[in-house]
Amino acid sequence: MSVLIKGGRIVTASEDYIADIFIENERISLIGTNLKVNADKVIDAKGKYVLPGAIDPHTHIEFPFGATTTCDTWTSATTAAAAGGTTTVVDFCVQTPGKSLAHALDAWHGKMAKNKPVIDVGFHMAITDLKKPETMTELAKIGDAGITSYKLFMAYKGAVMVDDTTLFKVLRQAHEKGALTMVHAENGDAIDVLVKEAQAKKQTAPKYHALTRPVETEAEATNRAIQLARIADAALYVVHVSCKQSIAPIATARENDWNIHGETCPQYLFFDESYLDKPNFEGAKWVYTPPPRAKEHQDHLWHALNKDVLSVISTDHCPFNWKGQKSIGKKDFAAIPNGGVGIEDRLRLIHHYGVNEGRISLNRMVELLSTAPAKYFGLYPRKGTVSVGADADLVIFDPKKSWTISQKTSHCLADHNLYEGRKVKGTPVATLVRGKVVVEDNKLVAAPGHGEYIKRANFGEKLLAKGK
Repeated sequence: MSVLIKGGRIVTASEDYIADIFIENERISLIGTNLKVNADKVIDAKGKYVLPGAIDPHTHIEFPFGATTTCDTWTSATTAAAAGGTTTVVDFCVQTPGKSLAHALDAWHGKMAKNKPVIDVGFHMAITDLKKPETMTELAKIGDAGITSYKLFMAYKGAVMVDDTTLFKVLRQAHEKGALTMVHAENGDAIDVLVKEAQAKKQTAPKYHALTRPVETEAEATNRAIQLARIADAALYVVHVSCKQSIAPIATARENDWNIHGETCPQYLFFDESYLDKPNFEGAKWVYTPPPRAKEHQDHLWHALNKDVLSVISTDHCPFNWKGQKSIGKKDFAAIPNGGVGIEDRLRLIHHYGVNEGRISLNRMVELLSTAPAKYFGLYPRKGTVSVGADADLVIFDPKKSWTISQKTSHCLADHNLYEGRKVKGTPVATLVRGKVVVEDNKLVAAPGHGEYIKRANFGEKLLAKGK
């Protein structure tokens, strides 16, 4: 089906102009003023922004954590994403310790086949175990499946945490294969000691999640990963940076043109450690990792985003119900499933608090949410921009429309929304994935299954349009 979007204000990471967009065969065919074409569907975008679809490179959908699994399905999570203006996610496919990478990949494709996605999807491979020699051989070939980024956890001792030997071997492999290595940077050994000491003292409330994961544990691991990446001559991407102390080594690296990159997430921009101390166990809703920090860190994060010390805002969407899932840890904070809800409201929040309040420009917002993640994760220029030949992944965004964030209007299956009651100005009114409107006026209008698995290009390389 062909689509004509008329008179919208097209905003990319570097451009801002008014024009029409004509879409054919899932791609942008023409961009110009007063286009005279026949289209099956016409969308009047006058007075609205037309943005490249946002890309979320950090999600945990149908993700097992301890004794439970995140509560969103692939259908619900991607519907929520589309309602919030996200048209592609790159999810973490996690190797079960002792099992092959192929086993993990088959499991993730199986989940997605059962609960079909609305938007496009890619996978990172999260590596937890290199004890079998054949795993490194598998890793060398994983790019054939379109997986060009690896994830390693420097925390969660006794579960998915890797040692420095494993991290270094993967960094060297990434250098050889042109892949990007991602790290969850916390000193898991130190945290394990602090957690056990708190448990021995019967310090069980949610606030001890933060008190046993101080900023120094994140800062040390961030710097250690950076130095190992330098020795391996590998590109490194530090996920969910939460504090000034972790920003500092990344800033040093970027000042020296080392191949080091970082992201943060909305929860670190809007919540501080006091939320963990809410009464009646409500603080458990804010148990995610790294934990909420002191409020002073928020200004440092915004500054780092504005100056490109941090280059991406992801969500780390990892939703658990407060009742029945978070409550597993009611008697022990260490048993609370770590993760928060966030896939649906990222664009609204960053537009309102970032652009409307003058912390970042409109172009920079597009770069942080769409163009930069597309470039880092092998999706650009097929995705992440508005140009002829690109996938028609587009968001019609009304900058004047007010929106109250609420669990009741959310498509996520969690029983709460961390941003409940926040009033913002600006919201998506239609989201297109490869030229098809999938959500309009916050309602799903496409059948699940429209989303496709995307084989991504290597780090720093371009992804060609389908058929080229």
